[in-house]
Amino acid sequence: MTALKEYQRLEATGLWKESSESQRKEVLVLFGENSLILYDKTDMPLSHWSLAALKRANPGEFPAIFKPTPTDPESLEIDDKTMINAIEKVGHIISKRSPKKGRLRTYIFLSIITTLGFLGVFWLPQALINHSLSVIPESKKVAIGLSLFKKVSALTGNACSTEEGNESLISLQNRVFGDIYHKIFIVPNSPKKILTLPGNILLVDRTVMEDFEAPEVAAGYLLMSQELVEKEDPFLFLINSSGLRVLFRLLTKGEISDSFLTRHAEKILTRSQREITYSGLIKRFKNSNIATSPFAYALDVTGETTLELIEGDSKISSGNSHPIITDSAWVSLQAICQSQIEF
Repeated sequence: MTALKEYQRLEATGLWKESSESQRKEVLVLFGENSLILYDKTDMPLSHWSLAALKRANPGEFPAIFKPTPTDPESLEIDDKTMINAIEKVGHIISKRSPKKGRLRTYIFLSIITTLGFLGVFWLPQALINHSLSVIPESKKVAIGLSLFKKVSALTGNACSTEEGNESLISLQNRVFGDIYHKIFIVPNSPKKILTLPGNILLVDRTVMEDFEAPEVAAGYLLMSQELVEKEDPFLFLINSSGLRVLFRLLTKGEISDSFLTRHAEKILTRSQREITYSGLIKRFKNSNIATSPFAYALDVTGETTLELIEGDSKISSGNSHPIITDSAWVSLQAICQSQIEF
């Protein structure tokens, strides 16, 4: 889902609270392609919200208060009517596109399940899965991804967080992905360098930041995550792993059980990572104007198995290159997990 053309690059000021205990901070709100990006007075990015998941906390009241998800501690107060109308208009469009609860939907899926009973209780055609997933709104995928992350973080440790580190992470995210919504968590002890979850949620192990001098390595893992998603969508993999009962509950009630999410978290942390082609990854580096060789040598210090990536640097335009993030921002990212590890 993309924002309406009439609201492209719309800007307004607002009051942002990072948590219920935080003081309100004046921010600049940028209405992007499919997300809101919040900046402070120095143009430092503070937060990145998906328009699909955005919820108004005080319907009908003014100023309007929005939250990135219904249970998120962050909030944003806006009194600009044009911005409020833009957010709510997009939300209304999303709501119209989303499946509605009620008897008709239940009857439809009961009919589907009955038909499937003749084909085998444990067999679900891939075409039907793909069709069913098309009716799941993006906001629901984000919510499921966040719920799954809670289960994953019980095994990897909670997400690392410092004020400077969080701001630097947003800067890195914006440099790599632009205003396309992503939520990135850095965790202290993951068996995988990068892990993709539903709803464009990414989990990055702290060693990606701590073990390498160049931020191009971290950017490389983020770009690689998009290749992994293209090979296998994490939401589709979740559904394929769930079976008929979980899919039926999701489609009729919009819920996935905690027990299944716990098992799925263990599964994705221990399964082998899918292979990707370097040709596709090089295109992503080129589009982002990021050098490939630092990431290539991070994967293989000899460069023997990543020669294609190393040679990909010749396809990157050096004339228009600029730093991934500032040196100070990179240092704060490298130290973002320090307090958790020391504790």
